[in-house]
Amino acid sequence: MIDLYYWTTPNGHKITMFLEEAGLPYGIVPVNIGKGDQFKPDFLAIAPNNRMPAIVDHQPAGGGTPLSVFESGAILLYLADKTGQFLSKDLYARNDALQWLFWQMGGLGPMAGQNHHFNNYAPEKIPYAINRYVNETNRLYGVLNKRLADRDFLAGEYSIADMASYPWIVPHKNQSQNIDDFPHLKRWLEAIAARPATVRAYAKAKEINPDFGQPTIRTEEEKKLLFGQTAAVVK
Repeated sequence: MIDLYYWTTPNGHKITMFLEEAGLPYGIVPVNIGKGDQFKPDFLAIAPNNRMPAIVDHQPAGGGTPLSVFESGAILLYLADKTGQFLSKDLYARNDALQWLFWQMGGLGPMAGQNHHFNNYAPEKIPYAINRYVNETNRLYGVLNKRLADRDFLAGEYSIADMASYPWIVPHKNQSQNIDDFPHLKRWLEAIAARPATVRAYAKAKEINPDFGQPTIRTEEEKKLLFGQTAAVVK
């Protein structure tokens, strides 16, 4: 059994997508980031960066004590290696998928996240910041669209690279992007959305968070919890 510490964000969806695809038994431990669950000592013990998702695998390969992993990309890589699924053992195909996984972790996620922040949550609209992140998100969409012009998925076969990127493309409207401008990316998005495991993963989101689909941060208290954190929150 795997304990998944989860909330209904793009990074959280990555892991439910994998677990549903692989058929691994898991239980969800909700981490409601709007209520400050990410600062609870039991969560910080496995996720010292006070960010979800995180997992605890009670049956790691080879046995032994339960193993915890934080950071969504590291979790995907761990689960792929554990199951032998969604990451090729071929040297070239494996590295192809890994470079796109790291591309998402280092580029698409952070840039789209800042896009969301300055468009939707910043207390004042700062045109320079909005344009900066909308334009960079647009560039990254273009990179994906070009990559997908001659292949079904980012590394050929469906892999953890696709699971990492997909949840960050789903909210394209909130990122001020017109998905019709990126036909190959749109085809890829629709293909992954239609996978039964994806449908199940997003259904889990609605079960865990009845407000899923609404703005994540709605109150001043939630904004104080999530924005403007300093080193004081990890002491």
